[in-house]
Amino acid sequence: MARRVHPLTLDLLERLEEQGCPARQCLTWALDPVHRARAGEEPDERAAAKDAWVSELLREWGSCGRVLVFDQVPLAVVVYAPPALAPGAGAVPTAPASPDAVLVTDIWVHPRHRGRGLGRVLVQATARDLATRGGLRAVEAFAAGGPGAPGCTAPLDFWLRTGFRTQRAHPVVPRVRMDLRSTVSWVDEVEAALERLVGVVRPVPVPDAAVPAVHRDDGDR
Repeated sequence: MARRVHPLTLDLLERLEEQGCPARQCLTWALDPVHRARAGEEPDERAAAKDAWVSELLREWGSCGRVLVFDQVPLAVVVYAPPALAPGAGAVPTAPASPDAVLVTDIWVHPRHRGRGLGRVLVQATARDLATRGGLRAVEAFAAGGPGAPGCTAPLDFWLRTGFRTQRAHPVVPRVRMDLRSTVSWVDEVEAALERLVGVVRPVPVPDAAVPAVHRDDGDR
């Protein structure tokens, strides 16, 4: 089984949407509430807004995500950005994100393959990418702590299991943080982790006619 961690591209983001991934429709952290409203409700308009945001990240900041691809099928993705380039993050109760950290804005694993370690591999791949950049001390995320949490993120227990600690508690949107210095011992284990997934992950391409509807929650609706 061919398996690789790829840098995020617009093409991969579109292919993930074909697998049911909501990241291309989710503008929770990418845009502030005013610009989210201007983006409208039509999927094509929202996808165009997200594509434009990712393009800006790639141009202004460089690599901004990782995608796990198995047998040419993308099954998991993480997107991250400096807090200054994620204006939607300023609207949650536990804002702002720390200026020395990078903020995870989207994380998703195909429902058929959750609970098999792909999320942990995404976190490891993120840490390995960011550890090579100067001036970054941590990764942060706004977790889903309870009903009413914004979309595009993961439950609090996922973050706590993968090396994060609660930075600012909140019943709905706690902010979590992982110090990059604490990841030195395992950031080089990404390939080994992928090897261990052999036999566990067996992607089945979804026919176009069977692609499930993409649901997203921007938190302000």
